Amino acid sequence: MKFKEKRTAGKPAKKKDLKFTVKSATTLMPFIMESLPGKSRNNVKFLLKEKLIAVDGKVETQFNAPLKTGQIMTILAEKIVAEKPLVGIDILFEDAAIIVVNKQAGLLTMGSEKERTKTAYAMLTRHVQKANPKNRIFIVHRLDRDTSGLLVFAKTEKVKKTLQESWNDNIIERTYVALVEGEVRKDKDTIISYLKESKALIVHSSQNETYGQKAITHYEVISRKKGTTLLKVNLETGRKNQIRVHMQDIKHPIVGDKKYGAKLNHIGRLGLHAKVLSFKHPVSGEIMRFDSNLPKKFA
Repeated sequence: MKFKEKRTAGKPAKKKDLKFTVKSATTLMPFIMESLPGKSRNNVKFLLKEKLIAVDGKVETQFNAPLKTGQIMTILAEKIVAEKPLVGIDILFEDAAIIVVNKQAGLLTMGSEKERTKTAYAMLTRHVQKANPKNRIFIVHRLDRDTSGLLVFAKTEKVKKTLQESWNDNIIERTYVALVEGEVRKDKDTIISYLKESKALIVHSSQNETYGQKAITHYEVISRKKGTTLLKVNLETGRKNQIRVHMQDIKHPIVGDKKYGAKLNHIGRLGLHAKVLSFKHPVSGEIMRFDSNLPKKFA
């Protein structure tokens, strides 16, 4: 009685990379041909062109690249997919609950009708999904496109709610640096007004308590130069465009802020930077503090 060979249904076995150790100094082409007897120079050139050769884990395309004793040359079964870089953001801290980043001016925090992919939110989503495609991130607070500095994102919806619902209790310090037009006379002061956004997306300020949301901004002069003043600004409330509107209120709009009355733009960007952010970690309760370097253009 004959028995048929039993075969297991499923996906074909995944091809494996081939690794070779360099025994003595040489160059890439002769080493590949020695490692793969029977392959022609055209075969090897094809592998190089298709980026299927790596040396010590890094793709190499030059046939005459020098090799040193002990290096590992790999014939890749599949191309290495280049990871999209994080453009305009640097990750300062990351754990299972939060990501803290430093955002450059010109980058949106989240998508708009005109831009969906080149945002801090989109890039960080791709970043966390490298570990698991189901991973997500959640926006806790935002910075305007042209404001640089520190941002926190949550990695779960529960952490997002914890941070947002107890934001004022958890925030220990939230310090901005603003470069404003003119020489501010008072060394320090507090600005209080009520803010409301118009249909044209411009935030207006009023002393009428029934007008909008109460906003409180504290500022202190860091330095004065002819035509500009550098201010340390602390927020007691976090309203949209709050600092920008309050600087307009005291007749010292932020440099580059045409929307709120600025005439100067010698630094080629908005003169606002989120410099310090200190808060209680939403899970551990640990005090976290981050300090972002002041943009050179502000000096």
